Amino acid sequence: MKHILASLIALTFAASAAQAACYADYKAKQDDPLRLHYGVVQIAGDCSVANAEAELRSKLARDGWQLLNVLGVFDDAGLAERRESAGDYYLRY
Repeated sequence: MKHILASLIALTFAASAAQAACYADYKAKQDDPLRLHYGVVQIAGDCSVANAEAELRSKLARDGWQLLNVLGVFDDAGLAERRESAGDYYLRY
């Protein structure tokens, strides 16, 4: 019985960790005229730079932006400190 209870607790913690919010901060550009922006976006799925890049390329391209780079990924703890810097591009995409 203890093993079953321990397994259920472990699964609960694993599910909670898998559902943790993931965000990425990035830089993007438009040409002619050159425009740059810094933004923050929520990422679905794997919380990795590679996944963030894959998601962002298509989202940004719809509005004529080209992804320059993903600076990093982070959880809720890093979200508030980036809000002012991202301005209009805070969770826009």
